[in-house]
Amino acid sequence: MPRRFTLADMPDAIPVFPLPGALMLPRARLPLNIFEPRYLAMLDDALKTEHRLIGMIQPLESRGDGPPVLRKIGCAGRVTSFSETEDGRYLIALSGICRFRVRTEIEGFTPYRRVEADWAPFERDLTERDRDPGFKREAFLSLLKRYFDAARLSSDWESLEEAEPEMLINSLSMLCPFAVEEKQALLEAPRLAERRETLCALMEFSIASGGEDSGSVQ
Repeated sequence: MPRRFTLADMPDAIPVFPLPGALMLPRARLPLNIFEPRYLAMLDDALKTEHRLIGMIQPLESRGDGPPVLRKIGCAGRVTSFSETEDGRYLIALSGICRFRVRTEIEGFTPYRRVEADWAPFERDLTERDRDPGFKREAFLSLLKRYFDAARLSSDWESLEEAEPEMLINSLSMLCPFAVEEKQALLEAPRLAERRETLCALMEFSIASGGEDSGSVQ
């Protein structure tokens, strides 16, 4: 049974994995391939905690020799599966729990980065599934089909047609090949309805520009 978190359960500090283009959203699943020594250490330390949380956050473009500045909003996921490969990598999955705002970055002796997290602005992520009263599945899937055709993407249409709205919108937001700034806009959308509107606008823009990426969305 998945663990249920309340605001009181959320830790003051969490390790973060800065990764451009990697988006995590509540109740969605993000697979990761961990191989850098600092992130192997981060995973080992996270697994020793009761909450097993890791924050996914996008960095701003680096403009100097130091580490890139972190964006202000990320999302924490709980390590819900992991396996070790023969060459020492970890294949893990994070299940999205709650977004957070960075209060400050913690200076310390860990090889990975850590932040003080403010969960309060996103408490709703913990308490309920998000709903989108304005969601019209037929119109949404029609737009999605045109976007996939323009971007030369393929997917499992049967799964998309059967997915409930929150999982459908959040999974597409995470998986579609949007730019870093666009991914951040999807993350920061206050509610599911706003995320769906942003997602539709991004797909419409991609269709109008002829699509720029190709691949597969699982």
